[in-house]
Amino acid sequence: MDKRDYYEVLGVSRDAPPNEVKRAYRQLARKYHPDVNPGDMTAAERFKEINEAYEVLSDEQKRADYDRWGHQKPPGGFGSGFPGFGGIDEIFESFFGFRSQRRNEPRRGQDILMEYEITLEQAATGIAATVTVDRIGECGTCGGTGARPGSKRKTCPRCGGTGQVQVMQDTLLGRIVTVRTCDQCRGRGTLVDDPCPDCKGVGRVRAQAKVDVKIPAGVDTGLRLRVAGQGHAGDPGAPSGDLFLQILVKEHSVFKREDRDIFTSASVSYVQAALGTTVQVPTLDGKQDIEVSPGTQSGHEIRLKGKGIPDLRGYGRGDEVVIINVNIPSRLSDKERDLLKEIATVRGERISDGPGFVGRMKKAFGVK
Repeated sequence: MDKRDYYEVLGVSRDAPPNEVKRAYRQLARKYHPDVNPGDMTAAERFKEINEAYEVLSDEQKRADYDRWGHQKPPGGFGSGFPGFGGIDEIFESFFGFRSQRRNEPRRGQDILMEYEITLEQAATGIAATVTVDRIGECGTCGGTGARPGSKRKTCPRCGGTGQVQVMQDTLLGRIVTVRTCDQCRGRGTLVDDPCPDCKGVGRVRAQAKVDVKIPAGVDTGLRLRVAGQGHAGDPGAPSGDLFLQILVKEHSVFKREDRDIFTSASVSYVQAALGTTVQVPTLDGKQDIEVSPGTQSGHEIRLKGKGIPDLRGYGRGDEVVIINVNIPSRLSDKERDLLKEIATVRGERISDGPGFVGRMKKAFGVK
């Protein structure tokens, strides 16, 4: 099945600015998140598609590559920084028909990507969290050697312990000698005769680990936090990969977030709106009284400076915007009606003096 256009996936135009791409991703990620749609495989696939599209379109270099190449990635992958080639190996392979081999080095561990959900309040204050990571780590029984305790690894007879073998190849430029990873010891230079019973000679095992993470104030859905060295373990002598936490901020029951600003609403009666009043509204710092000026109209916005979300880089806080809703009663008591008629007379305004549909029906049937 052909992939859909990434812009179509997020529902944005090809010239959409980064903040619009981010906003579209945030809305779709919340809608199709697996926790919101348990057991729904269609939603899960949609969520995966949304993340893939955002990963490319949120990165300036990757987006530029995608705009040029589409889903036919440049040989180096999106954001390779070398148009047309993935690196020196790609160049050698293109011209000479073989890949160059660097001196063998222990392989770095793979990275881990996992989602972490927080509340809006936690996004505003930042938190210290402990996450459980399922990862490949060094075997505790053999210390990562892969050999049974009390035994040792032996030197590889094929490469003599170097981890590399020389290969001669005839090319248009003549005979070229290349150095490749030993296929018998896989570059380690040693072999195991008596493997560790727990890791079966690999030197690594899969286990759960607790990792402490500091999530800074101001994070938002889609942000990835890097925790260095907390990914899968690498080969002996090589560093571990990194852990990446992809943040997902839960929908809030009271506030709606737009970048650093948050929005909420407050209701007042038509009398309070006309005469002015004081209402109490929620903020991220607790409840606060605000003044509603006389003559306030429904939809009027009151901005509370510095009551929004902190800037991730420490440049102050956004604002809280309170939208005023003026409630018009659907039913009035006789006294309220008389008072309003008197006000209308003073203001010289025309009003309907009729009893209304229900009143006319009662009068027609002689009901008092």
